[in-house]
Amino acid sequence: MLPSGLTVLTERMPEVRSVALGFWIRVGSRDEPAPIQGSSHFLEHLLFKGTPTRTAREIAEAFDAVGGEANAFSEKEYTCFFGRVLDKDLPMATELLADMMLNSIISPEDVEAERNVIMEELAMLEDTPEDLVHDVFAETLFGNHPLGREIMGTTETVADIDQASLRAFHEVNYRSANICVAAAGNVEHEHLIKWIGDGFAAGEEAPVARTLFPPEPRGRLRLLNRPTELAHVVLGGLGYRSRHPLRFAWGVLDNLLGGGMSSRLFQEIREKRGLCYSVFSYRNLFTETGAYGIYAGTAPGSARQVVDLITEELDRMLESGVTEKELERAKGHMKGGVVLALEDPSSRMTRLGRSQIVGSDLVSIDEILARVDSVTIEQVATVARELLIEENRILTVIGPFAEKEFGDWADAGQR
Repeated sequence: MLPSGLTVLTERMPEVRSVALGFWIRVGSRDEPAPIQGSSHFLEHLLFKGTPTRTAREIAEAFDAVGGEANAFSEKEYTCFFGRVLDKDLPMATELLADMMLNSIISPEDVEAERNVIMEELAMLEDTPEDLVHDVFAETLFGNHPLGREIMGTTETVADIDQASLRAFHEVNYRSANICVAAAGNVEHEHLIKWIGDGFAAGEEAPVARTLFPPEPRGRLRLLNRPTELAHVVLGGLGYRSRHPLRFAWGVLDNLLGGGMSSRLFQEIREKRGLCYSVFSYRNLFTETGAYGIYAGTAPGSARQVVDLITEELDRMLESGVTEKELERAKGHMKGGVVLALEDPSSRMTRLGRSQIVGSDLVSIDEILARVDSVTIEQVATVARELLIEENRILTVIGPFAEKEFGDWADAGQR
């Protein structure tokens, strides 16, 4: 940690000639006051629009001229601005991204231009039911908790956010103690610290405090009746927080259910019955809670059958558990995924930055593989008993259907 409070993490990969660099800010959609929901995503756009010393075009040209790339993304608990360049160009990328973090103009003209772009993004989301269903599911699962908010905000909040609010939000959250700089590739730690320079002022306060409290789901069912070609289904519930001791066992369970072509859900719904092209499970871990979801896209007339099959697989996992053969296969799939995902600098940079910014353990790849190997059948059974129970299941469906098909799930309103 530097005197300014800025954290710098590096992982040297001398066998490569590139470096991935990320500025991770500990602020996301959950940290936004309700009237300015979508501010983190708004700033993700605006910080590329120029500083007092360089225009948006010059920012783009600086990376293009060296064959590099620069981009950003915002999530519920963090925002990241990142670049990937040849190792010799890292000083340029570091200075440029730091300038964007600290000195972006955020002009009224740029605010209006990007407001229009974000409105288009929101419209695209409404026209993409396979993405929208996950947001609606999260909104239902987390209720009034900030984790239930759409990352991009709403059309109402985006329309109302003004320059002054965005400047104030930037000033509060883009402070040194709230930022982690992570880099992986052919990089020297001390050199990176030197290139960051003196732009980040010393003596700043601690990271911005975050209010933590458990979510209260809105109900068990959310239906959006839309004239889509497919019905899009997400069935899931609350999960574990990012530092939960059973998070690796949860990862193994997730792989067993829907993590690959040999998973139970894929084999039963896709291979055996041919009811859908895509079916998979996923999990999200946050500071104080988490979520699991199972997605399937199917013909509208098959939606109820698919929901019942998913439910049956969850019940079977609860009642019968898993076999030793299944456990070992899931562990192998998970370990292979970890190693393959970390073969390139960008993935390793992401592991460093995300671990630091969300407060999870930063452990070596060997330690991750050892923790996966240590998962037992009993631990997987415990996770199933705690997460897959009927009381923790919420269903979201988007598509053309008769609402009576899901009447036994209903105890919440429809949108």
